Amino acid sequence: MSSTENASPRNTKTDPEEYDLVILGSGGGAKLSAWTFASRGQRVAVIERKYVGGSCPNIACLPSKNVIHTAQVASYVRRAGEFGIACDGFRLDMSTVRDRKRRMVTGLVDIHLDLYHRSGAELIMATGRFIAPRTLEASLPDGTTRRLRGTNVVICTGTHAAIGPTPGLAEAQPLTHIEALELDELPEHLIIIGGGYIGLEFAQAMRRFGSRITVLDQNPHLLHREDNDVTEAMQSLFDDEGIESLLSASVKKVTGKSGSSVTVTIEQNGVEKSIEGSHLLVATGRIPNTTGIGLDVAGVELTPSGYVKVNERLETTAPGVWALGEVAGSPQFTHISEDDFLVFRDNVTGGNHVTTGRQVPFCLFTDPELARIGLSEKQAQAEGIAYRLFKVPMAAVLRARALMETRGFLKALVATDSDRILGFTAFGTGAGEVMSAVQIAMLGNLPWTALRDAILTHPTLVEGLHALFSSAPTTHAAAEAKA
Repeated sequence: MSSTENASPRNTKTDPEEYDLVILGSGGGAKLSAWTFASRGQRVAVIERKYVGGSCPNIACLPSKNVIHTAQVASYVRRAGEFGIACDGFRLDMSTVRDRKRRMVTGLVDIHLDLYHRSGAELIMATGRFIAPRTLEASLPDGTTRRLRGTNVVICTGTHAAIGPTPGLAEAQPLTHIEALELDELPEHLIIIGGGYIGLEFAQAMRRFGSRITVLDQNPHLLHREDNDVTEAMQSLFDDEGIESLLSASVKKVTGKSGSSVTVTIEQNGVEKSIEGSHLLVATGRIPNTTGIGLDVAGVELTPSGYVKVNERLETTAPGVWALGEVAGSPQFTHISEDDFLVFRDNVTGGNHVTTGRQVPFCLFTDPELARIGLSEKQAQAEGIAYRLFKVPMAAVLRARALMETRGFLKALVATDSDRILGFTAFGTGAGEVMSAVQIAMLGNLPWTALRDAILTHPTLVEGLHALFSSAPTTHAAAEAKA
């Protein structure tokens, strides 16, 4: 016996239990697969190490939006005088902010458990790993194990926050998004490494709670992959809210400990400088959860970057084994993991559903929001695609004027040789909801004129599409774009 086997009692049953479907991980695509096939009478088991329902309802999307909403309320209180409301200061209690978020998470977990019960899918809280093709071992908290073999197996183990090799970084015990959502005290000075979605959402929220914030990013712009007008608008927002941004900054070393005192040394334009803070948050990317789960014995290959290798049908290199969501290299959004479920559902039942060519909408939940679907101008130019650009400020949207929330803009790219909408970007209040209206039009292959001429409710934010598509476009030729 191995030392591991000697360490605790083990289930002596050697023949694996047979299932129609065994799923490792319980994220977006995983749980939908479990509930769907179990409700159809199949025998389904889900092995989940810690978070019922995956990261989204527990430690990511929904908890962060809960905290962001509280921060927006704090912003309204600070601005109470604008609304004619007398408010002579206020005190923030981070433990109450945290507890409100925890109540929401508990409610979501209860909903998930009820759906497992009603569907008939078996949820096994355990650490899982492959021990043979299509066969997994589940190590339960009481020290026993179970072996399960599936006619089909799904890997949906997600990703985790990357803590880079910068000297002193790991020793500083920095916050990731998980620990940041559990703070019961307000950081005096929060240093954030990373100018992407997670870093920017936390930067604004914590600033509105009252922290001093410094964002460090190695790129020359926040959200550097987006169009110039987007990066400029985001920088202007952060400047106005008193958030310090140090860009083109390479982190050289970290000393101290997050939560007490921490110093980050950066190099910027060839000059070294040190930033001292009370807390440090790392938001510099994600690493797939593929280590230690026995993929090699299962015949499942990885990509050079460590993700599970899949084809456009989400099949891995092992027969009968599939991968969904972030661990498969899919775009890192819950809604994409849920779409991966549809791809798997159709293909495992004999269809041919592929991931290529699908739309990938996203929304950054700063205030105001940034949302995009389809091509950006940078992408169109890089691909040499000619387009007509429609663009209006949010001040042209009457509902935004009524709210007096006119920061930002709407813009759309339309093909020059047809009336097809190529892409849409909104930076403004309610941007995610407005984007969805355009996305539905794109899904239906509607011409841009259909949105221009539609009867839209007044006064709504979506009504701003009238102003957008009634504006005079500028034409960007493919030849100019390539130059």
